[in-house]
Amino acid sequence: MHAISRRSLLGGLALLAASPSLAAVPAETRSVDASEGRVAFNHFASGRTGKRPAVLVLHGSRGFDLRPRAYERYANALTADGIDAYFVRYYTPADEQAFETMHTHVIREAYETGRFDVWAARVSSVVTAVLAGADSSGRIGLLGFSLGGYVAAAAAARDERVAALAVLYGGMPDKVVPEVKHLPPMIELHGEADRNVPLAKGEELVGLGKSVGAAAEIVRYPGKAHGFDFADNDPMTADAVGRVAGFFQARLNVA
Repeated sequence: MHAISRRSLLGGLALLAASPSLAAVPAETRSVDASEGRVAFNHFASGRTGKRPAVLVLHGSRGFDLRPRAYERYANALTADGIDAYFVRYYTPADEQAFETMHTHVIREAYETGRFDVWAARVSSVVTAVLAGADSSGRIGLLGFSLGGYVAAAAAARDERVAALAVLYGGMPDKVVPEVKHLPPMIELHGEADRNVPLAKGEELVGLGKSVGAAAEIVRYPGKAHGFDFADNDPMTADAVGRVAGFFQARLNVA
């Protein structure tokens, strides 16, 4: 098991303490043409001048608006490291309408399985837009949570412009696994008591990455359930934020 280091925990706590209000404010909201209509994204710019790397953040099944503070922790940590963050709203209006009528996990899961291709393509459209920006360093990563972790993994497998992948309690869609020939360096964070997405799915993703030659690691959190890092006062929230920020700082801030 990957140890939860004191350095990682203290680094995460420092990041949280540096932004006590967690009031990250997007510099702008943009949208670009994509499969099945335009896709919107919010840009959180770092204070660094010149060309900067970027991370696209992909929400879980309930979107960014249910727990905005939890996602903003990551935006704050990334921008503090000189990395721009983009919150990608990869759902289409039809997706949002469909989810409102789904009342069982089985129905929702079947719907999601049929949408991974479209969602991954929509994320790649945002990758294109961000990399084309005058302030882009040409280095871009994906950070996905739960369902967004599956979307991020699928997009990273298909888009070699993605230089780094971080997944929290997600995996690779089963239908995509047979086609995977490439993955970027990755880190997977997963609670051992996760009942929504079993730990085995995270382990399978990391194993898949290693099988195609990617540097890949998993961090297991004993006793932690799905979405453990959304808790405001859990020390493991700080650990997760610190690890993710450190991973992208190492992988994207490359001259």
